[in-house]
Amino acid sequence: MARNDLKLLGAWPSPYVMRTRIALNIKSLAYDFLEEQFGTKSELLLKSNPIYKKIPVLIHDGKPICESLIIVQYIDENWTNFGHSILPSHPYDRAIARFWASYIDEKWFPALRGVAATQEENAKKAATETVIEGLVLLEDVFKNCSKGKKFFGGDKIGYLDIALGCFLGWLKVNEKLNNVNLLDESRTPGLYKWAEDFCGDSAVKDVMPETDKLAQAAKVIWAKIRAQASS
Repeated sequence: MARNDLKLLGAWPSPYVMRTRIALNIKSLAYDFLEEQFGTKSELLLKSNPIYKKIPVLIHDGKPICESLIIVQYIDENWTNFGHSILPSHPYDRAIARFWASYIDEKWFPALRGVAATQEENAKKAATETVIEGLVLLEDVFKNCSKGKKFFGGDKIGYLDIALGCFLGWLKVNEKLNNVNLLDESRTPGLYKWAEDFCGDSAVKDVMPETDKLAQAAKVIWAKIRAQASS
């Protein structure tokens, strides 16, 4: 791996941190992973991201870059001669990828989080339906973007693959803990096969948490979130 002065502030269960780690793996960039604990914020994190005070933060040569998708773009643009391009080459394709990445973050993942976070049955059912509807929608997006290839980005993992794929571990945890079938092969066959290919890719395998380990972490995280919401 290429040596750079790179440090990543993050936590292993975070899907947003996973985005950065996948991008770094694609570019074969070595980095120091500085683990943050859930519920606490280190002095370095507060100094590096004083506005949002959130992970991930990539520190390159002492300069912090914040927000997961911005970090992915930075990595792709700064190390153009390493690995393959993450963002599409054509401006229109880049715009489409960014549009759907925003949809995933702003509409789809909040619904997935709602499946776990809410205890009220009607709210849980509504969130589950929204997640499934979103996956059906993303099935069509996958067909259009992949053009018959393995990934949204074509033959290799791209920007939109990272944007959605980072949530696959949490999708599996929701299925396991809530006894629901979200990513269904009969309903979304393209996405189902894509998920298998994504999780099996060399850039992903070593940073994708095991479902059982992530489920244990999720129980603790969700319990704290519920306690905060009710206080």
